[in-house]
Amino acid sequence: MKKVKITAIRRADYRDLQALYENPIEHTCDVLEGQTWVSQEGMKPEGDFYDGWMKNPHSAMISCNDGFRPVSFLLETVEE
Repeated sequence: MKKVKITAIRRADYRDLQALYENPIEHTCDVLEGQTWVSQEGMKPEGDFYDGWMKNPHSAMISCNDGFRPVSFLLETVEE
């Protein structure tokens, strides 16, 4: 059975864009680089993530959709 290990790889913080376009926000993302999680039941991929696109077909890079403070995540299949 496969699960997914999620690792926060990189955070960015575009303060110049925040100052130009965003209203002030009191609480933003708490994710830290290097933090990891393993998916719970119901997130078991069948087969590979992106065969041919990623160097390792058992992994994928994704990012959150916050354009002002994006975080990049590495997803890896994990065998149980």
